[in-house]
Amino acid sequence: MTNLSRRGVLAAAAAAAAAPFVAGPAAEAHPSGPKTWDLTLLGTSDTHGNVYNWDYYRDAEYDDSAHNDVGLAKAATVVNTIRAERRGKATLVLDAGDTIQGTPLATYYAKQEPITTTHERHPMARAMNVIRYDAVTLGNHEFNYGLPLLDLWIRQLGFPALAANAVNARTGRPAFTPYVIKKVDLGQGAPNLRVGILGLTNPGVAIWDRANVEGKLRFDDMVATAAKYVPEMRRRGADIVLVSAHGGDSGTSSYGPELPNENPSALIAAQVPGIDAILFGHAHNEVPQRFVTNTATGAQVLLSEPSKWGQRVTRMDFTLSRERGRWQITSKAASTINTNAYAADPVVLAAVKAQHNTTVAYVNQVVATSTQELSAAESRYKDTPILDYINKVQTDTVAAAMAGGQYASLPVLSIAAPFSRTALFPAGQVKIKDVAGLYIYDNTLEAVVLTGAEVRAYLEYSAKYFVTLAPGAPVDPATISDPSVPDYNYDTLSGVEYDIDISKPVGQRITRLVHPGTGAPVGDAEQFVVAVNNYRRSGGGNFPGIVKTQVYNAQQEIRQLLIDWAQAKGSIDPADFFVANWKLVRAGTPVF
Repeated sequence: MTNLSRRGVLAAAAAAAAAPFVAGPAAEAHPSGPKTWDLTLLGTSDTHGNVYNWDYYRDAEYDDSAHNDVGLAKAATVVNTIRAERRGKATLVLDAGDTIQGTPLATYYAKQEPITTTHERHPMARAMNVIRYDAVTLGNHEFNYGLPLLDLWIRQLGFPALAANAVNARTGRPAFTPYVIKKVDLGQGAPNLRVGILGLTNPGVAIWDRANVEGKLRFDDMVATAAKYVPEMRRRGADIVLVSAHGGDSGTSSYGPELPNENPSALIAAQVPGIDAILFGHAHNEVPQRFVTNTATGAQVLLSEPSKWGQRVTRMDFTLSRERGRWQITSKAASTINTNAYAADPVVLAAVKAQHNTTVAYVNQVVATSTQELSAAESRYKDTPILDYINKVQTDTVAAAMAGGQYASLPVLSIAAPFSRTALFPAGQVKIKDVAGLYIYDNTLEAVVLTGAEVRAYLEYSAKYFVTLAPGAPVDPATISDPSVPDYNYDTLSGVEYDIDISKPVGQRITRLVHPGTGAPVGDAEQFVVAVNNYRRSGGGNFPGIVKTQVYNAQQEIRQLLIDWAQAKGSIDPADFFVANWKLVRAGTPVF
């Protein structure tokens, strides 16, 4: 390849008509068999605001232990290379969602200079339009910044945005384009291939972005929605049906049974006849190729997930033939392509350069001076000052709001999760990028009232994060946590003192829960105001007792509160906020 880097329609006829034209391939003549044609699908997912191969938190080129690269500029070169290799043959490009949230670049044009105010084209729209996608599915993070920004971003795209199971709560009609049917020219006099593309978003939006969608949108079951639309697409002439789904293939959910399944892509393949392949995302896994047998027809449905952030591009290849006037897929296969072997596309870089530079300048603004280096490296298993910084800001904000009101006499507790293992406040100048690196999500601050019993139940649920280790067994920080529980679903709590006994079974680990200073046990009936982020309070992670009416919800972004507190103080000094109030133990003996 010539682009090696140094690191080596019918559902919406107008939308279909406006979609990019797809060139058809030449036929391949086989000496001893029927004439065949081929179609290639290229797919991305969970790009999360990454265009440049850049780590805004480190202010340096992105790198990790596996030397992955990120960004649509890298993915674009993969797409361009394959299009060039297949010149004269049909190539479609899809994305399975979570596009406009995830980096300071995306946040800046949603929060600092929102496109809804400036009407500037969103950087992800600029990049994707250069690449000439054929369709994008809406992911759950597309709803983070509210429907007005989402609607404007969709209007800025040169291709359809799909979400068949997002329904207008008032009318019951689709809130977005459910699917498109594209006519693909396969060349040499062959009839057009009609490719149906169905988009399915994640039902978890109803929890995670309740404040933005409640009463406005309903999110139906992805399997049932596919079962509704696939036959319709076939009736309307789709020769093959591709699904672009923002839901993983595990069949499990991070929330309770009150919402449809979060990760049903394999279930869709198994239960809905008529689907040829599924590009899926959401789980941030790399699944190069998986076949699932449809239980009704026995057909093998091809699935692939291209990791995250533009690190991989899925390639699906289909061979087709004409039999009795109908198109048939005679073979299909998938793989994933590592974008780190490709140089960034200069056209995509140029399209987003000014916005990238603006973001870099913003995140490098100094907000305060830290009296010492504060690291999050040990925050999962040790009480660290940097996580207490979050809790201090949240506690102060909520306590000030409660003053003089109904709950002014209640103690204020605060919940924080170790979002990043690499977050660091250096000794000396602390910049916006350092704060953003500590609090990487666009969460807002809320507060609820919990009883002592509910606080204990909450902490017991959080403590399932740790594996069980008998007293005296070797302890390795690298393996102390259950790999099935992500770091962002482990919470620490300030305002009470507690021990987590990791030698005990899950559900019996909070062996000490007392008031600070006095050591008096927390009573089951006592009440506390608890500061919490909107993701958790809305049900994210399925923590018990937290989904209830807020006593505080000023829609203040936690990251901005952290920045504002630092700017107001001018200094970040652990003496102002660090209280060692929890520890891991085994039979009462501290683990660390």
